[in-house]
Amino acid sequence: MMDADLGFFVLLARNESFTATGRELGLTASAVSRRLARLEDRLGVRLLNRTTRRVSLTGEGEVYFAEAVRLLAEIEALEHSLGKTRDLPSGLLRINATLGFGRAYLAPAISSFRRLYPDVEIQLVLSDAALNLVEAGIDLGIRFGIPPATRMVTRLLQRNRRFLCAAPAYLEQHGVPRALADLQRHDCIVLRQDYDAYDIWRFDELDGELPHSKVSGNLSTNDGEIALGWALDGHGIMLRSEWDIARHVRDGRLKVVLPHYLQTANIAAVYPERHNLSAKVRVFVDYLANEIRQAAAITPLRLTAAQLR
Repeated sequence: MMDADLGFFVLLARNESFTATGRELGLTASAVSRRLARLEDRLGVRLLNRTTRRVSLTGEGEVYFAEAVRLLAEIEALEHSLGKTRDLPSGLLRINATLGFGRAYLAPAISSFRRLYPDVEIQLVLSDAALNLVEAGIDLGIRFGIPPATRMVTRLLQRNRRFLCAAPAYLEQHGVPRALADLQRHDCIVLRQDYDAYDIWRFDELDGELPHSKVSGNLSTNDGEIALGWALDGHGIMLRSEWDIARHVRDGRLKVVLPHYLQTANIAAVYPERHNLSAKVRVFVDYLANEIRQAAAITPLRLTAAQLR
């Protein structure tokens, strides 16, 4: 409202005429006069001297006019600057992701992104559990699974599933589980992440039911990379995302077991603001989505009969 009044007064002072000003604003001369009177009443000073043919600035009006012109120029410069921010990525971008995915995919993507957009300063915050974006002052979070029911904006980056898997050496020694209940007699490598019960593995709906299994084992950690290393070393069965195990399954270092029991854990970008999204977030999300699609190791597992045995 204030900048509207400033613009109105500057136009009137330059035209020195109620009629000419009204013509530009689509108002009658009397409507322009009433608007000026409301402005003067609000300020408590007289801004213009009125005559039958023209208006002229009072002393107070000259001061108000000079400051109004300066302020309008600053507002225009500010809006122009914000417009450039919407179009060109710049400023600080804080990103949160899980440890393993952050190291394997985000860090390289950030490195190449920075070469293209050197005006963006990036802080990558890795954690074993997702942070509260608003409380932690995070601009963008990379999440797995079903996003929480919040007002956050969510964009799918890549479809992803979690599979049960183990090293061939472990399966040769302990046998291959044939039913979900068999997991209870196996060593399971447990990830202590997020806030759900870490020792209960829940799977997607199958035959109208939501299967789950309570598991236990001698090894547990909050770091997925460590857990994967233990699985590769033959210490037990683990539940892990296909983006992380695909290359090992193809190489024969891991085998998927009970393939019908899986979790949907799609990879998504989550950010707090839907409107007026800054260019640094929008452009980085577009860039990351393209980088993930091009990453060979993240393509979905296409399991053969030999890999399942």
